[in-house]
Amino acid sequence: QYAEAQFAPKPFVPGESVIPPAGKVIGAPEIELMVEASLDGWLTTGRFNTEFEAGLAKLLGAPYVLTTTSGSSANLLALSCLTSHKLGDRRLKPGDEVITVAAGFPTTVNPSIQHGLVPVFVDVHVPTYNVDASLIEAAITDKTGAIMIAHTLGNTFDLAEVRRLCDKYDLWLVEDCCDALGATYLDETTGQHKNVGLWGDVATVSFYPAHHITMGEGGAVFTQSLELRPIIESIRDWGRDCYCAPGCDNTCGSRFGQQHGTLPFGYDHKYVYSHLGYNLKITDMQAACGLAQLDRAAGFIEARRRNFALLTERFRGSLEEIFILPEATPNSNPSWFGFPLMLRDGVDAKR
Repeated sequence: QYAEAQFAPKPFVPGESVIPPAGKVIGAPEIELMVEASLDGWLTTGRFNTEFEAGLAKLLGAPYVLTTTSGSSANLLALSCLTSHKLGDRRLKPGDEVITVAAGFPTTVNPSIQHGLVPVFVDVHVPTYNVDASLIEAAITDKTGAIMIAHTLGNTFDLAEVRRLCDKYDLWLVEDCCDALGATYLDETTGQHKNVGLWGDVATVSFYPAHHITMGEGGAVFTQSLELRPIIESIRDWGRDCYCAPGCDNTCGSRFGQQHGTLPFGYDHKYVYSHLGYNLKITDMQAACGLAQLDRAAGFIEARRRNFALLTERFRGSLEEIFILPEATPNSNPSWFGFPLMLRDGVDAKR
C-alpha cells in the first residue's frame, strides 16, 4: 500500500506536469525485496546479489558477471584487471597507450590515468556521436595496448571495425556499456544480432537511477573470459586470492593445504593477497532492488526506443534545419539512453 501511494504514476496535466529528463521507476516489487533483504539481517553481499548476478548474466548473455559499487567502479575494475601480473606479457604496463573517444564520461578515461597509462583520444562521428572508427587505426602505435570506449547514450559504436582492429593488432577491448543495456549489433559471421559487451574482452554496466535499471548506486563487470573473471573478483575483493563467498570458508577444500609463493606451506589461503585491490562489493539491499528491476528491463528498454522514435518524429521537418538529429550506427539496434542535439553551423540560435 505504501509503494502504491508513494510511487503510483501521477495524472499528466499538459502545461503543468513536470517531465524530468531522467529518473528511476520503482514500486512495490522493489520495496518488498529491499525490506526482505533488510529484515534478514545479512546486509552485505549475499543471496540477493547471487540471484541478481545470475539474472543479469542471463539478460546479457555473459557467463561471468560481478557486481560492484557503480558503473565508474566497474570501469576501474575492467581496466585494472588488464594490468594484472597474472596476464604475463599481455598485461598493460605504465606508459602503454589506451585508445578512447574524445567526448564522453570521464570515468571511461580516468582508470587509464590512474594506472599510469596514456589515453589517446579519437574524434567523434556525427550524427551517431560515437567514436569515428575510421580514425582509430591511425592512432595505433607500438605502445597501444587496449581500446576502451563507451557506447554513447545507448547507441553502439562500430563494433565490427573496432573488433577487427583489436584482432589485427592484438589489443584488449573494454566496452563501456553503462548507457547501453540491451543494445545489440549485427554479427555478420552469424547474421544475428549480438548484445553489446560480448564483443570485447571485458565490459561494464551501471545501475545509477538515470540508467536502464537501477539499484540506487551500483554497476557490474562482465566477461566471457575464464582467465579474467578471477582477476576481476580478486581486485574487487581487497586483492585476495580466495574466492569464497562472504560467510563461506574452505570452498576449495584446501584452505590450509597449498603453497603460495615464498609463504610457509599451509598458509591460510583466505588471507593471501596477490593484487592491490579495493573493496567494491554492493549491499544485498541494493541487489534486491536490482533483482526486481530485472523483471522490468525489457519494458524499460522498449519504452526508451519508443520515446526516441517519438522525439525523432517530432523534430523532423522544420526543426531539422536547426538541429542535427541523432542517428543509429549502421547494423545496430540501440537501447537509447538520451537524445543528443547539435545546432547546425550558421543557425541563428543560442544553445
